[in-house]
Amino acid sequence: MPWQTVCGDLTRMTAEAVVNAANSALAQGGGVCGAIFAAAGAQKLTQACRAIGGCPAGQAVITPGFNLPAKYIIHTVGPVWSGGSRGEEELLAACYRSSLALAREKGLKSIAFPLISAGIYGYPKEEAEKVARREIENFLADPDISMDVYLVLRA
Repeated sequence: MPWQTVCGDLTRMTAEAVVNAANSALAQGGGVCGAIFAAAGAQKLTQACRAIGGCPAGQAVITPGFNLPAKYIIHTVGPVWSGGSRGEEELLAACYRSSLALAREKGLKSIAFPLISAGIYGYPKEEAEKVARREIENFLADPDISMDVYLVLRA
């Protein structure tokens, strides 16, 4: 199944799930995270995230999408860029793998990602995009997987 890079607003995507570039506390933040909280309804999303309690880097958890067009929000915690020698690439790859695995486990047919860690976490955008592409393509190489995957970049 092919995947697409699109320019636009992640919070307006009609995919079944959008991915939040979250912090480990699953608290409302800035950038993509802040936009998702605002569009979904910050109070309801905050309550759902508090009930989960947190998420370690490289892993993923799921909440309802509330006011978003997406039914679900998959929250994943990317690495903070520290020069590339502290396992950042593997942690970033794990974000995509765990998010895609969770979407598959839930039987979702579509998912939209931001460029994880490439905002306030400082991961170089070009390198972050290479990791995203590689992990999405590896996931979709499985002939048993039928899922539309979008990498949403800001317009």
